[in-house]
Amino acid sequence: MSQQTAIFNLFFFNPQGDYRFSWRHPDAPGKEIFTLKYFADLARKAEAATLDNIFIADHVAVWDTVPSGMAHYANPRLEPITLLAALSAVTEHIGLMATASTSYNEPYNLARYFASLDFLSEGRASWNVVTSWLPEEAANYGLEQLPKHDTRYQRAAEFIEVVRKLWDSWQDDAVLIDKQSGYFTDPQKVHQLNHEGEFFRVRGPLNLPRPPQGHPIVVQAGSSESGKQLAAAQAEIHFVFMRDIEKGLIYRADMDRRLRENGREPAHFKILGGVLPVVVNSEEEKQQRQRLIESLMNDQMALDLLSTYLRMDLSEYDPHAPLPPLPDEHDFDGLRTALSIIRGYDKKLTVLELGRLLLQSSDSWLVLGTAEEVADKLTEAFHAGAVDGYNLMFPFLPVDLDNFIEQVAPLLKARGVMKQAYQPGTLREKLGLPPVVNQFAKPQ
Repeated sequence: MSQQTAIFNLFFFNPQGDYRFSWRHPDAPGKEIFTLKYFADLARKAEAATLDNIFIADHVAVWDTVPSGMAHYANPRLEPITLLAALSAVTEHIGLMATASTSYNEPYNLARYFASLDFLSEGRASWNVVTSWLPEEAANYGLEQLPKHDTRYQRAAEFIEVVRKLWDSWQDDAVLIDKQSGYFTDPQKVHQLNHEGEFFRVRGPLNLPRPPQGHPIVVQAGSSESGKQLAAAQAEIHFVFMRDIEKGLIYRADMDRRLRENGREPAHFKILGGVLPVVVNSEEEKQQRQRLIESLMNDQMALDLLSTYLRMDLSEYDPHAPLPPLPDEHDFDGLRTALSIIRGYDKKLTVLELGRLLLQSSDSWLVLGTAEEVADKLTEAFHAGAVDGYNLMFPFLPVDLDNFIEQVAPLLKARGVMKQAYQPGTLREKLGLPPVVNQFAKPQ
């Protein structure tokens, strides 16, 4: 296992950057966000800088049941697995991390998709597990309402269990392709699952051999109680929101406890903090950027986003007054991570001020300063043990990525925080994650 430096992911929430209004930046791309060339250029930049993964977030709906809706933020995006399969042909080393929902797929489909991506990329695939929380998504799959929060996570746990069994349904040496004997496979080493659970019945086996990594890496991003439990039981990489080192260390201690309770080794579990790294080399640049952001934001979108996160219609409340009483977390079927983050804000903030903060992705850690200052903060949190690396959530693409690669990355490499070159092997090996033993294989 080779990973000793921090993990750095190029994170895509929106194709033009992490802000929901990034598309309005004067230099933001237009319709080229629907072309392979746009993403291929960014992927090549990331690989030349030795970033570890391209991480593509996803929703399976248009955010259109709020007043701003389609007018200001239609949320269009290419399907991640399709896109990453294409990018596997124009890259050689960088990992390919796709978000896929356990609420609106079947285990057999996703097991096959990610196994295929792992083969096409020669062992660079990983799956970011989400349970999906938008009502618009549920409506696209014939549901009148969003499934309950706990039900979504119970389904996710069984879903991952079935996917792992399907990846294991062919033992590593099951494929013979023996032209002389006429045996393509050893049938004793290809296994039916005959899984019958609360949510799924799956016969198996998968119609693909075991992937190059054995199991493509499983990633999880929810920090609700159910999300943390799922991560501790199933995930190998955990994406969290953090704002400072102290909170990061508390979170890690909690996850280490949960991992041990699940019989797992914390050293084999990577925590990545979401960070918005922004390079500004003078006070004047900083002020210019803030003026630009304020000119691009839309107050209606800010109110709509806060309403969506809280499952509350805030249009009847004074936007210049503090928030009304918030929902109880135990009865809340929305995004509990966001609800928890909103509870942590200053109670004196008004509804509109909160909405504007969220619109700027302030649930993530904004690290704004000179290249030296950005590198210092990322180095400090990594060396303190608060995180094993970062999801780099650049507000504006490609400009903030370019600034990071040109100015911050060389400093991190000089300090030994970012690797100088890719190591050989699969993504699992590159990131220092252990191999996964096939559950159907007999002990030697």
